[in-house]
Amino acid sequence: MLNSARFSGSGLNTQHWRFIVIKERNNIKKLSEDSTSGQWVVGANFAIILLTDPKYGFHLLDAGRVIQNMQLSAWDNGVGSGIYTGINDSKMRNDFKIPLNLSISAVLGFGYPKKSITGKRKNRKPVNELAFNEVYGNSENITQ
Repeated sequence: MLNSARFSGSGLNTQHWRFIVIKERNNIKKLSEDSTSGQWVVGANFAIILLTDPKYGFHLLDAGRVIQNMQLSAWDNGVGSGIYTGINDSKMRNDFKIPLNLSISAVLGFGYPKKSITGKRKNRKPVNELAFNEVYGNSENITQ
């Protein structure tokens, strides 16, 4: 997953993201306590704190690119994942020694699901409900 992350594209090829890998149970518990929306992470097998450099206006877009690559890589290896962005900034910075010049963009929790991942397709809306031809609302001649 970290290799998938580091091969992600980044604006101007800055590669400004940094990752803190959390495996120790007591540190995963701290992640849960340092969150306003991710208490569920306490059940994860491991987690990754994603840091980006806010001096780049595109840093959150780059964070999304990295997140998607890591989650797809995890899924491909039978590992489930979740993400949260509700963070108690000062607590997390203190607990994990995060420098002020980096933004805590997200925390990803990873784990091995009770049921194995089958690879079956997720229930997705059809393309003609999401994409339009030339103007919004015109689904005529949209191909998948």
